[in-house]
Amino acid sequence: MKIESQLDALAKQGLLRRRRVADSPCGPEMVIDGKPVLAFASNDYLGLAADPRLIEAAAEGARTWGVGAGASHLLGGHFRHEDELEHKLAAFVGAERALLFSTGYLANLGVVTSLAGRGDSIFADRLNHASLIDAVRLSLAENHRYPHLDMAALGRMLGESYADNKLIITDSVFSMDGDIAPLPQILEWADKFDARVIIDDAHAFGVLGPHGEGTVAHFGLPFPRRLLVMGTLGKAAGVAGAFVAGSADAIEWLLQTARTGIFTTAAPPMLASALLESLKLVATADDRRAHLNGLIARMRAGIEPICARTSWKLLPSQTPIQPLVIGGNQETVTVSDALAARDIWVPAIRPPTVPQGAARLRISLSAAHTEAHVDRLITALNEIAAA
Repeated sequence: MKIESQLDALAKQGLLRRRRVADSPCGPEMVIDGKPVLAFASNDYLGLAADPRLIEAAAEGARTWGVGAGASHLLGGHFRHEDELEHKLAAFVGAERALLFSTGYLANLGVVTSLAGRGDSIFADRLNHASLIDAVRLSLAENHRYPHLDMAALGRMLGESYADNKLIITDSVFSMDGDIAPLPQILEWADKFDARVIIDDAHAFGVLGPHGEGTVAHFGLPFPRRLLVMGTLGKAAGVAGAFVAGSADAIEWLLQTARTGIFTTAAPPMLASALLESLKLVATADDRRAHLNGLIARMRAGIEPICARTSWKLLPSQTPIQPLVIGGNQETVTVSDALAARDIWVPAIRPPTVPQGAARLRISLSAAHTEAHVDRLITALNEIAAA
């Protein structure tokens, strides 16, 4: 493969990615590439990433625990306050036990490959996050991909499987569509066909549920023993890292076998200090979640009339992820650039992240946004659509 020609091909297809450089903290108003912008690009759903309380907690954590763990969790890099954080995360989501990982990607790789291998069967939603897709490949298990949210197809595939060990894996909130997996139906199939379930709660933790506990609480369910939940701590929680929660036995198995946890240096211990404070804020952020839900409704009410007179499509989503499908790659980049010319940053998402012909603007809302911010985006989209 000639890298130069491959890069040229990506550019011609409108698929070349470009990093932007932030010159300010994460927030709704940022300085990007030296230019002030209104940003709808981050997953900081509760607006905690630059919260002074988390900054002070991290600073105090650095003063107390230093900035480096020095080793993996099993080789002396597991600190007392990290152990406390694991217990509090488990209690918050209603599970028996939790285990910290450095990132959500590492958590998904570790969990899936620890629970399934050659001769086993995995049943995965076609629109799962890349980390789950890669985890299935690494597991060497037989891969059954069911159409997005198609519970009839999932049930049929499970019923046709003769594998002794079956694993259902799915995003709970899908990162590019914003829709929610029907967890109660998935658990019904799991009970019927004796399968274990893993949900990636990255975009649900802190947002869904009465107090941000995630998808299990959103559906009013007790935490099932056959379920494992992966939650990330760099989105609504505002810091970094991830955890997996489940039964005590399942978490002990991951502690013993998850290679991405065993063979990596632990995250900086000061992060756990910030996360202990963050968990308090998440649990008491009902006002932020209410404001966020109001912004979601306001934005949808403003954009739906634009879609009615264009070929654009606002996908159904009750979450902060609001995908506006434009269609073609170049057309989507053109709309994103037109917003940028108005000092509004909304990323253009193109294949292979989304299917061919479904390139979109991924509008991410935060509790730190105001109604005026949302109205400014709606006005800009109206102008671009009319041009």
